[in-house]
Amino acid sequence: MTPSVGRPAGALFRAFHLFILAALFWGLGCATVEPPSAPPLPAPEWQPNQLLESIAQRRERFRSLRALAQVEYAGPEGKHGFQEAVVVQRPDRLRLETLSMLGAILIFTANEKELVGYHPREGVFVRGPATKENLQRYTKIRLELDEITMLLMGLPPVESSTPWKQEGNALVFSTNGRARDVLRFENQQPVPSHWQRVNDQDEVELTARFGDYVATDAGLFATRIIFESDRPKQRLEIRYQEPELNGSLQPDLFSQQKPAHAEEVPIEAIGG
Repeated sequence: MTPSVGRPAGALFRAFHLFILAALFWGLGCATVEPPSAPPLPAPEWQPNQLLESIAQRRERFRSLRALAQVEYAGPEGKHGFQEAVVVQRPDRLRLETLSMLGAILIFTANEKELVGYHPREGVFVRGPATKENLQRYTKIRLELDEITMLLMGLPPVESSTPWKQEGNALVFSTNGRARDVLRFENQQPVPSHWQRVNDQDEVELTARFGDYVATDAGLFATRIIFESDRPKQRLEIRYQEPELNGSLQPDLFSQQKPAHAEEVPIEAIGG
């Protein structure tokens, strides 16, 4: 049997109940209903000279980058999210530091001579030539070093000397009649939105999407870059925070000496 509620307590309970109902109705009545966002405007019909000029200007203006980034990775190793310190000096200088609450858990450097991966927690030091295969072990991107540094700065790695044709708002760069790079411009400004690398079997090897552009002294900079590949199935998303462009960078940022206590292991020990 449910115990009875006394008169004063029952009146208080009913008053409190009415107060809650009134508050709910008041909140619903005063809630701001946001109108649905307008669909994005279609990109202008760009002329090829506008797009080629944009590519050339951006390659000239964006020379170096220093930024913190939030990185989300999904691939054969599972899903991981982490913070990364990114330092880039085009064409062939790269430094990546994977950060944790206790400091760096990986310091990766690459230059035209070699790449180095130092794992402070394990006391492991890895060194090897900066080949596509070795770069993929650490960056998950199977490209040459100069192409990786370009992509990390939102610059599609296309060769302007390669024959091209226009297909709508896309430029298709090809040799021997086969597509090599497909670059799309689907924004209100002539900045790239998508890039694809296609092999000789007409298979897409790698896709990059560029978004969340912000205005900088060097021009519009993509603060969100998404890389995707099918073989293996991988997705890598980078979101930059307060990027610093074209600053002065010391050469020693892009090389490392083996600490005395560290053990050097062959680069083949790092999974591909």
